[in-house]
Amino acid sequence: MSDTGTATEPATDRTARLEIRDLDVHFATDAGDVHAVDGVSLEVAPGEILAIVGESGSGKSVTARSILGLLPETAEETGGILISGTDVVGLTGPRLRALRGEDVSMIFQEPSSALNPVYPIWWQIGEGLRAHRPKLTRKEIRAEAIKALESVGIPDPAERIDRYPHEFSGGQKQRVMIAMALALGAELIVADEPTTALDVTVQAEILELLRDVRDRFGTSVIVITHNMGVVADLADSVAVMFRGKVIERAGVQELFAEPREQYTQKLLAAVPHLGRRSAWTELSTAQRQVIEDADPVVEAKDLVIEYPGRLGRPPFRAVKGVDFTIRAGEVYGLVGESGSGKTTIGRAMVGLERTTGGSLRVLGHEMNGVRERAFKPVRRRIGFVFQDPATSFNPHLTIEQCIAEPLIVHEPSLSAAERTQRVRDLLEAVELPGAYSGRYPHELSGGQRQRVSLARALVLGPELLIADEPTSALDVSVQATVLDLFRELQSRLGFAALFISHDLAVVDTLAHRIGVLYRGELVEDGHGPEVLQRPRHDYTRKLIASLPVPDPIEQAKRREAFIQQWGSGAAS
Repeated sequence: MSDTGTATEPATDRTARLEIRDLDVHFATDAGDVHAVDGVSLEVAPGEILAIVGESGSGKSVTARSILGLLPETAEETGGILISGTDVVGLTGPRLRALRGEDVSMIFQEPSSALNPVYPIWWQIGEGLRAHRPKLTRKEIRAEAIKALESVGIPDPAERIDRYPHEFSGGQKQRVMIAMALALGAELIVADEPTTALDVTVQAEILELLRDVRDRFGTSVIVITHNMGVVADLADSVAVMFRGKVIERAGVQELFAEPREQYTQKLLAAVPHLGRRSAWTELSTAQRQVIEDADPVVEAKDLVIEYPGRLGRPPFRAVKGVDFTIRAGEVYGLVGESGSGKTTIGRAMVGLERTTGGSLRVLGHEMNGVRERAFKPVRRRIGFVFQDPATSFNPHLTIEQCIAEPLIVHEPSLSAAERTQRVRDLLEAVELPGAYSGRYPHELSGGQRQRVSLARALVLGPELLIADEPTSALDVSVQATVLDLFRELQSRLGFAALFISHDLAVVDTLAHRIGVLYRGELVEDGHGPEVLQRPRHDYTRKLIASLPVPDPIEQAKRREAFIQQWGSGAAS
């Protein structure tokens, strides 16, 4: 894509690097046949970046995995998938392995789980080299691994190839995954949600890297994503999937300017746009004054949180002298990159991390030196919404049992019938049928699990709610629904909230006041418009400039301005 965001011309039969023809995918399950992909046809030209978008369950990841023959044995495929003229459908054994790596590679969604924690990076990059070029010596494989890391901007690659995955940051691990995809010179890369849950500055660097790979090597890229800002920033063309079908395919500018399908229009309308809707400006003067005059629910003064050193390493100071206040009825948004200390502060507020210095008063209770027995009565007045509800629920408990756990601990006098009624009322409040109480977590979608997580946090009627990245991995339409629900419940129930996120546009729509953390220090604190429209600190300005907006033309201008001011970004 050029700096003006002009879309690449559509692929033709003669030039297509990938052709998908009438692809159908069925899965055999205990509940019957599931039709996951229904007659999908797509083409990708050399050097083209195609974004495939749609909600969870639309078939986009199944389509992507079909390209590399990565579907399970329960899948039945018909149709054709041609990579450089070779049909992948039905291909097995050595012929399929020969295509993987040399013709097509995949960047998986979560590098932390895709990388093997017990092997150094050079060994993992070398896996593909050993499989495809068995005559290479150990020395030659290490040299190729160094070259691959260097090509994706990892500093000191000769030294870092001997490190293990846990010694790299999230952005660096994503770069390692891209290096693995490039190691064998693949002409087509399939990237499945390559920026999900990354900080916006790291995300900007990964997108710039993918553009650079395309420009330097002529690599075609398919990006699976639910982030429409990423689509506007990166893609040449877009395919929209809905219930297993491609319902719209267009150049990126055309799709954003004039989406034809109602579903596409709904998808774009759900995207939060920085500056378009501010929670603080939507309040009336009287409502603002009520918040300003309210008593503090949380007060932090010169707060310090430090992790002790181990194995000869010095202590790590995660939070350094932070001051902030959250008042009754106020939503305080805390933003910053991974490692900035925002989750540490949230956990300290509920006694899951110990403070080291300064003062942190929560609901009138001093957390410095707090004892569990003294704090237990206070904890019942605090709700916590975790980032990933799939891992925060016990998979062996029903939804009713998950939500009722706090009631059993803090209100043991309630009868079973009263607990059941409380749970059903809460499910209705978060817009889920009461009948869902008998289901198990795995039987709900991601958005439904997040609603259940919100219901569990509210079951004791908390005065303070802490939400840690509750929408980072949700589809945009589901995210919009969850945010609207959060906003409506907060307005109706009046609880104070700490909303932790790396997405400034999301925080802008919810938070009355915003704090920006940078390396453990609070560098910005103020009402939403004050922080986002008149930022005082360079880091805040960089955060705002890094956030992609869902408009290809505007985003191309923002990217150019960002590169002029901060460069293309160092490895992160």
